[in-house]
Amino acid sequence: MKKAIIFDMDGTLFQTNLILEPALSATFDVLRTKGLWQGETPIAQYREIMGVALPVVWETLCPMHTLEVREASNVLFHEKLIELIRNDKGALYPNAEQTLATLANDYHLYIASNGQKEYLQAIVETYKLNRFIEGTYSIQSIPSGHKSDLVRSVIEANAIQAGTVVGDRSSDIQAARDNQLFSIGVRFDFAQESELQKAHIVIDNLQEIPSALATIL
Repeated sequence: MKKAIIFDMDGTLFQTNLILEPALSATFDVLRTKGLWQGETPIAQYREIMGVALPVVWETLCPMHTLEVREASNVLFHEKLIELIRNDKGALYPNAEQTLATLANDYHLYIASNGQKEYLQAIVETYKLNRFIEGTYSIQSIPSGHKSDLVRSVIEANAIQAGTVVGDRSSDIQAARDNQLFSIGVRFDFAQESELQKAHIVIDNLQEIPSALATIL
């Protein structure tokens, strides 16, 4: 039986909080210079919705702006994020590499993320995650934009027969449920306790995953 673990990226493997504020600030600085934004950068608001699909992000942060402005802002934002990643301003969560190395001995490992392809590629390349991860999948490939459909595509593409989704938001936990997989919630930066309650198991450190899997797989 092919057993797999499907990881979320932001707030699960990668500490997005380290690069979020400078990238978002740089983006809104540009909007200010163009007269398209007044006031503070909505960092707190973004933290609340972290993990949702990007069109929803920019609809939420810039509800009065045109689609053209939102799309241009998203492009700039991602350029800044990737620049920060390449310059080693981000980081994986503690024990991420050791845990992935251990899990890769017994499970097939994948990433399914709401992040864009180039952004995910930058993280995978910077931290050499291909040593452990067999495939990285972006929500960009899913017309519906739903995490459940993304996870389903990973299952179908790799003939996965049993597995677990590891993530920090309700969309990850729901994706596991919708695809008859187990779920492990991570209590990290963007996680909300009310969402984590729906996971089969909740952990505070990635190194807890092997022992958690022993109880559910």
